[in-house]
Amino acid sequence: MALRVLGVTQNMRTFMRGVDMIKRYKSAATLQKTLLNIPATQVTKLDNGLRVASEDSGASTATVGLWIDAGSRSENEKNNGVAHFLEHMAFKGTAKRSQTDLELEVENLGAHLNAYTSREQTVFYAKCLSKDVPKAVEILADIIQNSKLGESEIARERSVILREMQEVESNLQEVVFDHLHATAYQGTPLGQTILGPTKNIQSIGKSDLTDYIQTHYKASRIVLAAAGGVKHDELVKLACGSLGGLEASVLPPDVTPCRFTGSEVRVRDDSLPLAHVAIAVEGCGWTDQDNIPLMVANTLVGAWDRSQGGGANNASNLARASAEDNLCHSFQSFNTCYKDTGLWGIYFVCDPLQCEDMLFNVQTEWMRLCTMVTEAEVERAKNLLKTNMLLQLDGTTPICEDIGRQILCYNRRIPLHELEQRIDAVSVGNVRDVAMKYIYDRCPAVAAVGPVENLPDYNRIRSSMYWLRV
Repeated sequence: MALRVLGVTQNMRTFMRGVDMIKRYKSAATLQKTLLNIPATQVTKLDNGLRVASEDSGASTATVGLWIDAGSRSENEKNNGVAHFLEHMAFKGTAKRSQTDLELEVENLGAHLNAYTSREQTVFYAKCLSKDVPKAVEILADIIQNSKLGESEIARERSVILREMQEVESNLQEVVFDHLHATAYQGTPLGQTILGPTKNIQSIGKSDLTDYIQTHYKASRIVLAAAGGVKHDELVKLACGSLGGLEASVLPPDVTPCRFTGSEVRVRDDSLPLAHVAIAVEGCGWTDQDNIPLMVANTLVGAWDRSQGGGANNASNLARASAEDNLCHSFQSFNTCYKDTGLWGIYFVCDPLQCEDMLFNVQTEWMRLCTMVTEAEVERAKNLLKTNMLLQLDGTTPICEDIGRQILCYNRRIPLHELEQRIDAVSVGNVRDVAMKYIYDRCPAVAAVGPVENLPDYNRIRSSMYWLRV
């Protein structure tokens, strides 16, 4: 009997050890699964449609901001520039705070308040200590709901913006990209500049600013995003208190389709030492399934600058050719996405006599993407894309920006492990397919500024967008 009891006890111990191992295995699996998404991005939608999204890393600092689904694309010819004008007016005082009070309050917190406007978004954000997040949220809410928009402040900012336009005109990369949008999306809102034309800046008044706020600053088009030392539940309570009164939009924002036109614009100026050229085809929107393969193709072309050196050891074919044959001073491939369209191309700076040779090498590389890109190149580009993706998320501000942008674009934050898997899933066949779809035999948009006499005419550029095989 004793032996039988002993045997039962030993069996129970073995069984319990097995149960314990199963529990440990499940715990380890759960832990591994959880670690893939730590810290998680939590999203809450308020009753008025405003979304609150945050990522709590437990840091001692935080970045909190308002991402608004409205930019220069939401404007027309008459009020183009009003979104950027509003960005300037945001820090000029509210019904509760004068400009001096606002500046002193932010200074006393040791915080940083900033804003920027793009073609599809307007952003107001603050960087502060974690304990000051409630005050930062209250200030941001006050700014977008109660700005005074005084006539004297408007007049003062008008001159500031006109001076900023002069500074932008001296940045030739900005100038070229504005020209590229103007020719690629001519006659559509995406073809407009963010700052707007001078005549609009001189005529924009309080009524224009108020109309824009009432039309576009709706709760359903706004995301309160935060990253760093911030508790999501507390942030939701702060949002309910400060932003719960924002009007909800009954209808979703109307997105006017912006057609792409293969065309060119050249601003020849022989007094400039270097030629600045951008050439692009129509890409895809944020949510398109082709976006990731196009990002890999964009990374494969890469970027290069003379200061990097490298020469024959560069992995990128175009960088190697540029270094060895002195084709350009620098080049940078880009994949600029919007809601329903995009620009995929390259921007380069070269000596006047090298325009033709550089463009020939660019288009040869594009055709190679369509027909002969290798598996090793695609693997290298995928690894580089993942590395760049992780390096860009270094700090609370870039993480907060990533959260705000993705919630507006995708209505969710794509976890890093999911994005990594989607990049890993891209094959050499996928890259060739999207290259054939978006690049091969397509009409490009070209913008060139400077001594560009040696840049081939548009018909020659267009004829190099395909290869004839015999």
